[in-house]
Amino acid sequence: MAKADAAKQEWDIKVFITFYKFSVTEEMKSKTVIITGGTTGIGKATAIKFAENGYNVVVTSRDSRKETALKNEFKAKGLEVDFKVLDVRDEEQVQAVIQETVAKYGKLDVMVNNSGISLGNAVLAETESDDLKQMLDTNVMGVYYGMKYAIKEMLKTNGGAIVNLASIAGLNGLYATAQYCATKHAVVGLTKGAAIDYAQQGIRINAVAPGAIKTDILQNAIDAGTYDVSGIEAIHPMNRLGKVEDIANGIFFLASAENEFITGTILNIDGGYNAR
Repeated sequence: MAKADAAKQEWDIKVFITFYKFSVTEEMKSKTVIITGGTTGIGKATAIKFAENGYNVVVTSRDSRKETALKNEFKAKGLEVDFKVLDVRDEEQVQAVIQETVAKYGKLDVMVNNSGISLGNAVLAETESDDLKQMLDTNVMGVYYGMKYAIKEMLKTNGGAIVNLASIAGLNGLYATAQYCATKHAVVGLTKGAAIDYAQQGIRINAVAPGAIKTDILQNAIDAGTYDVSGIEAIHPMNRLGKVEDIANGIFFLASAENEFITGTILNIDGGYNAR
C-alpha cells in the first residue's frame, strides 16, 4: 500500500511538472518581441535571450543576405526566429513591419529599438555634417518611428514594453564623439518623455546605457589597431569590457512584466562608469 501511494505521488508530481512547463511555454509563446538590428552583437544576443524564454522573436536588418545564417544559427540552438528586412530610417517600412508582426502573431508585447550607427569620431570642428545627419536618421528618427508605431499597437492591447538603446554617451560628454553623444542624448529624451506620456496606459518605456561592449565591430577595430583594448577597459571601474549578454540580460529585465513599476529608467550597464 505504501509503495502504491509513493508511486502515485511520484506520478502526480511528474504530471504537475509537465503541465507547469507546458503552461509557462504557452504563456511565453503568446508574447512577441521585435528587435531592430538584431543580426549581430547586442541585437543578436538579445534575440537569443528572448527566444530562449519562449517569445516569438522578430529580428530586422537592412541586409537580406543575413537571414539564412541567422536562422541556421538559431536552429542549431533549437530556437526559432522570424526575419524581416527593414531600414529603420524609412517610416513606412517601420510601420509595415510592426503591422505585419501584429497580423501574424496577434499583438506586440515588446519593442527593442537597437539599430544604431557611429560615424566619424573627431573633435566637432573636424567632423562631417553628413555624418551627423546619417546618425540622426538612424539613431534618433529610427528609434522615434519604432516607438511611435509600437505604441499605436500596444494601445490596442492595453500594454507593452519598449526598450531603447542609449549609451554612456547619452548621459555624458565623451572626447571626439559630440555628434554621437547628441543622438544618444536624444534617445534618453525620447525614452523619458514618452514614458511619462504613457505611464497610465500600461506601456512602459525604458532604455539601457551600455559602456564599452565587446562586439565584433569593436573587436575588429581593436585588432586593426584603431583602439587599445587596455585603454578602453580602463575607463570602467571594473577594468574590463562588457559582454553582449550583459546588455541582453538588462534589456530582458526591463521588458519583463514582472517589473511593471519600472518606466522612464535609463539602466546603466557600464562596469561602474557612471558611478564615478
